[in-house]
Amino acid sequence: MPNQQPPATGKYIDPLVDFAFKKIFGSEPNKDLLIAFLNEVFRGRKVIADLVYSKNEQHGDLKDEGAAIFDLQCTGDKGEQFIIEIQRGRQGFFKERALFYTSRLISNQAPKGKRSQWAYDLTEVYLIALLEDFTSAAGPYPKYVHDVYLCDRDTGEIFYEKLGFTYIELSKFVKTESELGTELDKWLYVLKNMSKIGKIPVYLRKPIFEKLFNIAEYANFTKEERDMYDSSLKYKWDNKNVLDYALKEGIEQGIERGIEKGIEQGIEKGIEQGIEKGKLEEALAIARELKKEGLAIDFIAKTTKLSIETIEKL
Repeated sequence: MPNQQPPATGKYIDPLVDFAFKKIFGSEPNKDLLIAFLNEVFRGRKVIADLVYSKNEQHGDLKDEGAAIFDLQCTGDKGEQFIIEIQRGRQGFFKERALFYTSRLISNQAPKGKRSQWAYDLTEVYLIALLEDFTSAAGPYPKYVHDVYLCDRDTGEIFYEKLGFTYIELSKFVKTESELGTELDKWLYVLKNMSKIGKIPVYLRKPIFEKLFNIAEYANFTKEERDMYDSSLKYKWDNKNVLDYALKEGIEQGIERGIEKGIEQGIEKGIEQGIEKGKLEEALAIARELKKEGLAIDFIAKTTKLSIETIEKL
């Protein structure tokens, strides 16, 4: 297996490491950072004036490694209430996970009694996801921010406006500093490149970004926080090594068979096998999460396509 070590820690941490993401965006004193980022993601469709973290959230620890998820109760600038779930975690079965989590947020709004009086007066629900390796379409494609709503298949007319999915494909965001045109571009550039930056660029000399960089400075961490960040970084890179190895092994096996069946067919088969091994790792990880939440084994099996026997052994 490849023995790639995590990169040496620079002046600033990698915000996309789970512990770092939770530390920066997952606490009440730093909610102005999250509000500023989310307002750029909504691009004027919603303006968040305030937000409250769900009481069930646990931020800044390693208990739920690999699943940085915040449930947010938000208040708009016109007083409207809405719910946002923000994810930055494993991307296996992303669409299924997005539907599962938003459905839970919707169903949790139902009162235990007097449902007829409630009249299904649902609060708006949005899911925002930062995806590092999920790709919605094969090949190069410049669109990296996707806004998804329920709509009519033929006309494209929106059927229901109070449920939305916004996902950002970070792998497709490849802009350089000179190409940054919007505030969202600046946020995404910082999230992808902060750990490689030695000092705050002039174009980011704004109070909100200065606070972000100050929080993300490794030297400002306590010893315990440094240990937790280092562990989280190692966890991320260990997972990457596993997936890279699975892909590499599949390609090599395919190439061996390709000597007899044709090199091109062999490479395609090898890549396919490598991807399948990576999917298996993701499916097992998701099954563990769902089982931890107490969901039925049959439901987990249908969702992840794993056998009941495999899930029971987890």
